[in-house]
Amino acid sequence: MEIGFIGLGKMGMNMVTRLRQGHHRVVVFDRQQDLVRQAEGTGAIGAASLEDLVSKLVKPCAVWVMVPSGKPTEDTLHTLADLLEADDVVIDGGNTRFSDDVRRAEELKRQRIHYVDAGTSGGIWGLQIGYCLMIGGERDVVNRLKPVFTTLAPEDGWAHVGGHGAGHYVKMVHNGIEYSMMQGYAEGFELMSKSEYHLDLAKVADLWMHGSVVRSWLLELAAGALKNDPRLDNLKGYVQDSGEGRWMLMDALDKDVPVPTLSTALFTRFRSRQTESFSEKLLAALRNAFGGHGVRRT
Repeated sequence: MEIGFIGLGKMGMNMVTRLRQGHHRVVVFDRQQDLVRQAEGTGAIGAASLEDLVSKLVKPCAVWVMVPSGKPTEDTLHTLADLLEADDVVIDGGNTRFSDDVRRAEELKRQRIHYVDAGTSGGIWGLQIGYCLMIGGERDVVNRLKPVFTTLAPEDGWAHVGGHGAGHYVKMVHNGIEYSMMQGYAEGFELMSKSEYHLDLAKVADLWMHGSVVRSWLLELAAGALKNDPRLDNLKGYVQDSGEGRWMLMDALDKDVPVPTLSTALFTRFRSRQTESFSEKLLAALRNAFGGHGVRRT
């Protein structure tokens, strides 16, 4: 099959490589032309602009957008809307909020351009093991793209989960669960790191990968990290969030669904990015004020 691909970052480049390994014709564009040249090394066809990319595709065409969420995706889609024609398809594989998918699909529908949202999980390991794809959009359009999804995903690793926005909605919940799982591992391993038993944490993580009910790919990654740096001395405890946890929390609030584990995991990430917490300073000030408890002053 033929497909256009926009965005050759750490996931995009690997996805293009996997598509080429599956013998698809892939036309690529990225603002960094050195990345385009790198993709050409896999057999992809480079484009100098979005206009150039679309001109090299046979109609009706499909274009996969894999750029950062928010304005970069919005700007790319607006430009594509002026370049594409009726019955062409845009696939958004980035971390987009599901409500934006619904709006974009409706906007593109006025021009008879199809929109598919593809929640994509697999990270930098997807090249080797494949990407789990959660697909939202019109069923007949999704079926048209089956060869691409089948190449990118492992066996049974993609599914059409519903209409516009459903793919990114399922991916949002997936990432919220991921936050919670990571937080659980982090808390457990911190406790073990302070144990009087002087545990080999990498050995414990590896042990749990064999028959334990808490085994997972995340635990496998934890074992690898701990083998390379047992006390994680080369890392700072600074943890970013990409947005899906916030979106899931807001959706849960709208639906009156309690998600305490996600809330804790998300707020812990916020705290990790503070060198000094104002709230904790105020706690110290209040204890000192009402009880004369000691404080540490700058």
